Amino acid sequence: MNNKIIIWSITVALAGFLFGFDTVVISGAEQALQKMWGNYELFGSNDNFHGYVVVGSALFGTIFGALLGGFPTNIIGRKNTLIWIGVLYTISAVGSGLADNPWVFGFFRFIGGLGVGASTIAAPAYISEIASAKNRGKLVATYQFNIVFGILVAFISNYLISIYVENNSWRWMIGIEAVPAVIYTLMVFMVPKSPRWLIIKNRIEEAKGIIKRINPDSNPDEVVSKIIEADKSNPTESVFQKKYKRIILLAFSIALFNQFSGINAFLYYSKRIFVEAGLGDQAALLGSIGIGIANLIFTLIGMYFIDRIGRKKLMIIGSIGYIVSLFFVAFAFFFSWSGIVVPISLFVFIGAHAIGQGAIIWVFISEIFPNHVRSYGQSIGTSTHWILAFIIPASVPLLIAKIGAGAMFLIFAIMMIFQLLWVLYVMPETKGVSLEDLEKELIDE
Repeated sequence: MNNKIIIWSITVALAGFLFGFDTVVISGAEQALQKMWGNYELFGSNDNFHGYVVVGSALFGTIFGALLGGFPTNIIGRKNTLIWIGVLYTISAVGSGLADNPWVFGFFRFIGGLGVGASTIAAPAYISEIASAKNRGKLVATYQFNIVFGILVAFISNYLISIYVENNSWRWMIGIEAVPAVIYTLMVFMVPKSPRWLIIKNRIEEAKGIIKRINPDSNPDEVVSKIIEADKSNPTESVFQKKYKRIILLAFSIALFNQFSGINAFLYYSKRIFVEAGLGDQAALLGSIGIGIANLIFTLIGMYFIDRIGRKKLMIIGSIGYIVSLFFVAFAFFFSWSGIVVPISLFVFIGAHAIGQGAIIWVFISEIFPNHVRSYGQSIGTSTHWILAFIIPASVPLLIAKIGAGAMFLIFAIMMIFQLLWVLYVMPETKGVSLEDLEKELIDE
């Protein structure tokens, strides 16, 4: 691989680091925030207020970021959108860290959520458009790697701050994100614009110059001609045309199953779930760090194999791991199994997610849509992901209180049986296929 492509991909993928840090950092602070703002209610319940306003506000922002992120990604470009995403992260970290009431806190967390939602469109789209078919999977998966790295750093940061900061430690947990947000924003100025986006905008000569930088041995005229030839559709047409029905359903399905695994519900409330399983507060925080490490290791394994054995086989492995681990967790809560059953099962669950859905979702959604509707198509998949990522985790406090943790994890386990069937009989393999050839294969003319 060209070193420049690696550097540009990693730089853009750092948006994923902020994504992971921003969404999970709340796990270390949420119980302190609920205690501090325990007199606030929504629909007659503080659990509802805490779930939907304090914790869920960022997730609510991701919905709008994902729904609307396709527009700036297509209009002002992948690069400029990524710069504005860094600005949103910075504003969110400073504002929520200084907030003096839950509504202000929720507003600034919402701003960060906009950045998260938009980044799930702009970053994978950019990387998929500069990468070769042979290495596209692992390069786009650097975005997911940075997500789980951000999650791990957030867990470690929360743990250290809980030890060394006595008063208002939650402010430091939330506000410290401003440091990597500023660094990322400055770094993304160094990457070039996406050549495929430039071609869509008819900036052909500019695109040729970047193509030459990407691969000095290539013939830019031939590359541009191939891209234009493959993408003959009207550049102003809607992604909701009948011929795109199949790829829309693919993007919708993988996003739906991703969230019905319960992954975000677990990550946001990892400390609380470990406490429910019988661990003390400090042990629960350490368990969260262990989950972050396992997530990182298995993501690296997924990245290694994604362009070797393919997306579909990794999804099969991940689905089986989901099913086994989630059933064990559910039964452990139902029958009050003590000891290490729940922690071990949740580690298996994280491994199954990281090697399967975690490594694949952003790669798959970014590569199945044609160039001129990619950002809008990704918006459908990512907004589905984030709508469910808002509803499911925000409902966790109420679900645990009303039906118990065992029933909640049982629902997730059953949904993963359906995911396995979908992977076996519906999901196509995209490994090693160029974006232009995928367009021919997946679109119903």
